[in-house]
Amino acid sequence: MPANVLNSPQAVRMSVFVVRAFVQMRELLSNNSRELAAELRKLESKLTERLDDHQAMIIPVLRRIMDLIDPPPMPPTPPVPEKSLGFPTGIKLPRRATKG
Repeated sequence: MPANVLNSPQAVRMSVFVVRAFVQMRELLSNNSRELAAELRKLESKLTERLDDHQAMIIPVLRRIMDLIDPPPMPPTPPVPEKSLGFPTGIKLPRRATKG
C-alpha cells in the first residue's frame, strides 16, 4: 500500500517485502497443513476436557448468580391480623359503619 500512495524507492521495497512475506507464509501453511490440523485437533481435545471440568464447577455458581439477579417467586405472605388500639379489656365492641 505505501508504494501506491508514496512514490519512493523505500516504499516500493517495503511493498515487495510485505508481498514476499505473505507468499512465504502461504507456502508454510500449505506444506504443514496436515501437521497443523493434527496439532489443532490435539489442542481442541485438551481444551474440551478442561472446559468440561470447569463447566461442571461453573454451572452451580452461574445458577446462584441468576437466582440473585432474578429470584424465584416468593410464596404469598399470610395476611397481617388487625391490631386493636388501646389496652386489652376482653370486651368486644361492634365496629362502626363508615360513611363513604
